[in-house]
Order: sequence, then structure tokens, then C-alpha cells
Amino acid sequence: MSKAIFIRNANQLVTLQGSSHAPLVKGEMSELGIIEQGSIWIEDGVIQAVGRDAELLAKYEARLAEAEVVDASGKLVTPGLVDPHTHLVFAGSRENEFNMRLQGSTYMEIMNAGGGIHATTRRTQAATHEELFQESYERLNQFLRHGVTTVEAKSGYGMEWETELKQLEVVKQLNEKHVVDIVPTFMGAHAIPKEYKDQPDEFVRLLIEEMIPKVAELGLAEFNDVFCEHGVFTPEQSRRILEAGKRHGLLAKIHADEIEPYEGAELAAEVGAVSADHLLKASEKGMQAMAEKGVVGVLLPGTAYFLMAESANGRKMVDLGVPVALSTDCNPGSSPTVSLPFIMNLGCLKMGMTPAEVITATTINAAHAINRGGEIGSLEAGKKGDVTIFNVENYMKLQYSYGVNHTDTVVKNGQVVVRGGQLIEELSLF
Repeated sequence: MSKAIFIRNANQLVTLQGSSHAPLVKGEMSELGIIEQGSIWIEDGVIQAVGRDAELLAKYEARLAEAEVVDASGKLVTPGLVDPHTHLVFAGSRENEFNMRLQGSTYMEIMNAGGGIHATTRRTQAATHEELFQESYERLNQFLRHGVTTVEAKSGYGMEWETELKQLEVVKQLNEKHVVDIVPTFMGAHAIPKEYKDQPDEFVRLLIEEMIPKVAELGLAEFNDVFCEHGVFTPEQSRRILEAGKRHGLLAKIHADEIEPYEGAELAAEVGAVSADHLLKASEKGMQAMAEKGVVGVLLPGTAYFLMAESANGRKMVDLGVPVALSTDCNPGSSPTVSLPFIMNLGCLKMGMTPAEVITATTINAAHAINRGGEIGSLEAGKKGDVTIFNVENYMKLQYSYGVNHTDTVVKNGQVVVRGGQLIEELSLF
């Protein structure tokens, strides 16, 4: 049983209360539920009470001596940040491709020349389980330093069973060993392996008849994802892959309309995907279909920024009623970052979203994008004690002072795991 924690007197306490049943849309995304001079009482890893400091002080005054008191005076307190789209487990880096892009090469040109996903796949295939674990563990530490308490993590750098299995087993071990919670996604359909270049449907058959059933049988993933893009998987192939996953109990996600319009958003709505991600080139028809079906649009402005491409139209999606979330898309090729706060900055500066909307997009809507809206993403009684405290006075300043890690304190499952911006690594949780 962990010690109670009393987070006191925040200048602004962003609660987002009342949004656990469904992601927020349109004007709801600006309703942050702010409490000034707000406080939180957490016990046994679970939030027990949220309210004004005077109210909670009166309620728990007799127990103050048994609690760890965290002074949040002058600071912003939010739910622990949630990153709903990462490629966390991989080996190596691809800085050489960065230089190639600066000289004019496109993402697909680099991939077709043997770089891109294929380059990381070769390194990930060659890496041992322990090497992948150690690299990914350190990335999780960096996420935590930036206020992130839950991440989604995809496989997809295997493109054959042994390495896909290795990645998912690493994800499972990380979830057991690291304080950050990890939601696993199978993405065997990340690219067509070179040996199947002339017979892509045979690889699709392999995914559907062999890999997906094995992943489900072993209980190694909750979601099934596919890269629906010209030159990768067609909408028809993507539909078959996602429907196969659903038959085996895997919820659908889709990389959609990233490079060119390809009806990925429409497909996401048709198959009942939990989220459609990227959406740089999504059609208005596709956006409207997503809004009607409640498909979360997970936008990745860091990817567009790094690829020097135009960002997804986040403003339009919010206005159309698409429930929008934001993510780093942490990966070695198109978004080598772990800074979700910087992604929030880009959401404002590159996609026209407001400071309030990007808070919602990285907390409760991000939680819904990974099927965790009932557990995390808002600060209210009964939810996990996941809290991030920023060293700024208000949520507006978090976006105004961009490119800076303002994370001061992180509480995960009711324990302080980051203090003064530094990990408390002696905790047994690490």
C-alpha cells in the first residue's frame, strides 16, 4: 500500500471531469474544468478527491501527517499526458535520411531505395531482445521526463514473425518493468517486405492467416494497425487486415491518408476503427465520416514538421466534430522525438488548434484513442493517480513558451516518479 499524496494549491488544476464516457468534440475540447487553487488527494494509487484546496484541507486535515504533500503553488496541474501513437521499440537511428530529405529526397523515395522502414527493420531484426529492451527503456524514461505517463507502442519493424514477436515481447516486458503504462499494438502491416514486393497479397495472406491469429492467441496486443497508403497497403488490403484483426479480438487502428488522399479516413469509419492516424491528406468526406462514427483522429504534427510537409488540418477536424488527439509518433525515421509538450506547441502553431484544445488532445482524447478513457486522461475520483505538474502558471503559458520542457513533477499510480524535472530512479518501480 503506497503512501497517500496530497497535491495542494495549484494555480490552475485542469480536471477535464465528466469526459470518461466519450472523447470531447468541437467546443467541448475547450472545456477544461479548471479549478483555481485546486488540490488532489490520491491514495492506493487512485484519485480519491479533487477540489479547491480549502475543501480538501478540511476533509483530510486529520490525515496530513500520513501523506506526502506536494506543493503546486503557482503551477499548472494536468492529468498525466497520454501518447496514443508511438513506434517505441526499435534499434538504431536514421540521421543520414534527414540529410537526404534536406537535399530533396521524399519519404517514399527513401523507402523505395531501401531506407525508411526497411532500414530500421534490418537493425531491429539484428538486435537482441535485451538490446531492444534497453534502448526502449531509456526512451520511456525520456517520455516520463516530459510528463507522459501512458504510451501506445506498435510493432512493425519486423515484417516477419520472429521479429514482430520479439518487439511485442519487449513491449510486454517494458510494461511490467517500467512505471509508464504501455498499450500494445500489432502492426505487422507496416510495409511490404522486399521479398513480397511482386506478390503483396501473399504477404497479406500471411498476416491474416498466420500472424494475427498468433498475436491474439498469445495475448500480446490490444490493437491491430495497418499503413494504408499508395505503394504500401491498398484500402482493400487494409480492410481485410483490419477485419481479420477484429475477428480475433484486436481493435482496429489505421495509418491513413498521410502521403496522399487514399480513402483511409473513410475506411476507418467503415470498419469502426478506434482511431485513424496522420490524416494529412484526408478528404472532407472522410473527416465527416469519422465525426459521425466517433473515430478519434490522432494527429502527428511532429511528423509533418520533420518531413517538411504541410500539417493535417486540425482546425477543420475539430470544427467538423472529429474527436482529435495528438501524439509524437516517436519513431527513428519521421519523428524522432519524445516531447509531447512540443507536439502540443505544434498543434497550436501548425494546425490552428487552441491551447485548451491541445490539452484535451493529449489527455482525455488521447486516452480514448487507446481505449483508456475510463481509467486515465482526467482528474476525478476513481481514476488512476496519474498527474503532471508543469512549472508554469497557466495552460496558456505552456503553449506560449514553446520548445521548452516545463515538466516539474510527475505522479504515476500515486507515486512521485519525477521531481524537479529529474527521475527518482531509486524507486522499485524502475
